[in-house]
Amino acid sequence: MDVLATSWSGGGPGPWILFFPLLWAVAVIGVVTLLRRTVWRGRGPWQRSGAAAETGTGPSPLSVLGHRFASGEIDEDEYWRRLSVLYEQFGTHGKGRGGAT
Repeated sequence: MDVLATSWSGGGPGPWILFFPLLWAVAVIGVVTLLRRTVWRGRGPWQRSGAAAETGTGPSPLSVLGHRFASGEIDEDEYWRRLSVLYEQFGTHGKGRGGAT
């Protein structure tokens, strides 16, 4: 330990002692960054997975309508008709069939 002590600092550890907390901070930030870019990508403790994540209680009406249309349960005309009713009911404005908002 005598090698690390300098005579100008009164025999104390000197300014190099700040290196270790800095080293730990860099290590922790590096691990968190690595985990966020690999393991935790697209997830977080504040996000839920599955259908309940959309509204908190279940899938949104728009996503249900989209799934029904995609699976072939309803045809295109019924899809657009129901979509316009949902837009009127919930006040959501999106692009319709003609591109109008």
